[in-house]
Amino acid sequence: MTRIDGQPIVRAAEMRAAEASVMGVGTTAQALMTRAGQAAAEQVRRLAAGAEVLVLCGPGNNGGDGYVIATTLRQAGLPVRVATSDQPRSETAIAARSGWVGPIETLAAEPAPVVVDALFGIGLTRPLDDAIAAPLARLLRGARLSIAIDLSSGVATDDAHCLNDLPPVDLTLALGAAKPAHVLQPAAARCGTVRVVDIGVSVPDSIRAAARPTLKTPSMSAHKYSRGMVAVVAGSMPGASALAATAAAHAGVGYVLLLGSATDRLPHAIVRRRFSAEALADARIGAVVIGPGLGSGDAAQARLCAALESGRPLIVDGDALRQINSRRFDGRAILTPHAGEFAHLFGEDGGSKLDRALAAARKVDAIVVFKGADTVIAAPDGRAIVHADAPTWLSTAGTGDVLAGIIAARLAAGRDPLDAASEGVWLHAEAARRAGAAFIADDLAHHLPGAIAACL
Repeated sequence: MTRIDGQPIVRAAEMRAAEASVMGVGTTAQALMTRAGQAAAEQVRRLAAGAEVLVLCGPGNNGGDGYVIATTLRQAGLPVRVATSDQPRSETAIAARSGWVGPIETLAAEPAPVVVDALFGIGLTRPLDDAIAAPLARLLRGARLSIAIDLSSGVATDDAHCLNDLPPVDLTLALGAAKPAHVLQPAAARCGTVRVVDIGVSVPDSIRAAARPTLKTPSMSAHKYSRGMVAVVAGSMPGASALAATAAAHAGVGYVLLLGSATDRLPHAIVRRRFSAEALADARIGAVVIGPGLGSGDAAQARLCAALESGRPLIVDGDALRQINSRRFDGRAILTPHAGEFAHLFGEDGGSKLDRALAAARKVDAIVVFKGADTVIAAPDGRAIVHADAPTWLSTAGTGDVLAGIIAARLAAGRDPLDAASEGVWLHAEAARRAGAAFIADDLAHHLPGAIAACL
């Protein structure tokens, strides 16, 4: 059982294709089900600690996994009961059912200390009937520990929609790989803690769950310019650009230049100058932040145009996102929209948050950081990283400006744009965790050194 950090995320069709490829080289479907069920059963056995286990089995292959789990647990000496919503229908599920020698109850069964949900796995597209959903909810609430096999019943695998209003499980054992519903909201909240169970299947790895970054201390020959230089363009609301500049300064960059700000509430280490297009032409600048507090109007447009034409790598955030239209960036920008900004730029249709972010990245030829409690970072080449556990206290004004500054620091330090964005999102969330409850955006920068130290 493995944490999902850094692990591949695959859609339902990709998982089925991966399983089919294994079965095409000599592994039978029944052998694969047995392998998956036994691997999951070992984790259930360990966590149950001798308590009675009630395994809920559906009619498909997820139910077949459940029968294997129940059989394996009984053979290990645990008290096990099985309840089913329907008779097994697939050949492999029927064969797995034949291995269970105990009685089979209906979903009207009495609760147990440990409940295993093996009713419906990947591929569910419609809500569960109330005759299934209601007793399932009752059994989940009555358990001390609830465990879903592959996916919590009542959620859609790929778009992460909740098809039924059901209690969350404590743990989901993802078979073979994590799925979008494990990391995208609202389904991720229903899945509890997610762990991957190895079933011997190779899956695509272009989309991954985020992992703690590995950072390095500056070398003995480092100086302020070699560590990276960030320029932040201020606008009509200078506090936002000040937040971005302060965050960049605390995120490991060697030199921060704030252009056009009238605020004095800044660390003395941040260099302040009047805005000019010529200032952005400095070849030492590794990233330009444009958008936080930019405002609108002629002055804002002039500064945005200067940033776009500077040839420097860009972090495009805030007000700038509403003024760039459908511009392509030739791979030299990172866009950081929240949901409203994303909808303005790319519309509200297009499938899951993951699919929408990937389509957007291709459209503008840039890294797109689609922010939220589940943040999707997508690249034009089809790679993506999903951050699934941002503290909800980040939902306060100014935190996006802080994130823009952090990402700029990582980009200016020489990181690949996708990695720079992912490191920035991780450090942002870690700083929030260290800040505790009810912080304001101004507090985050002061917790960045501790977040960085945790990655060295």
